[in-house]
Amino acid sequence: EATLDLAERRRIRSAIRELQRQELERDEEALASKRFRPEHGSHRQDNKENWPQSQHLEEEQQAALAALSQQLATITSVEELTKLLRAAGEYEERKVIRAAIRKLRAEEIEGEALFPRSGMAT
Repeated sequence: EATLDLAERRRIRSAIRELQRQELERDEEALASKRFRPEHGSHRQDNKENWPQSQHLEEEQQAALAALSQQLATITSVEELTKLLRAAGEYEERKVIRAAIRKLRAEEIEGEALFPRSGMAT
């Protein structure tokens, strides 16, 4: 409720900030306890057995991303890159395409800064 007493308002705000701080600390503790939970033994064994296969898949993905990166370097249209972004299914692909879009936009901005358009037609 509204109060005219400034000291009471300060106490209320201080109490709210303290509650928010405590809630944040509880959330951080809960997150930390989940993050550092020990793995189950059988799951760790599965990781050891599947490691060569997962390593091979990761290498294939890296090669595919490198090829995609080379392909994106030849594209000079933000619209075309946006179409590719919408069609991409994998997170890593989308990440590479977004980086290409940012780079292209930065180059466009840099080009406009170097060669500003004048109001006169030439």
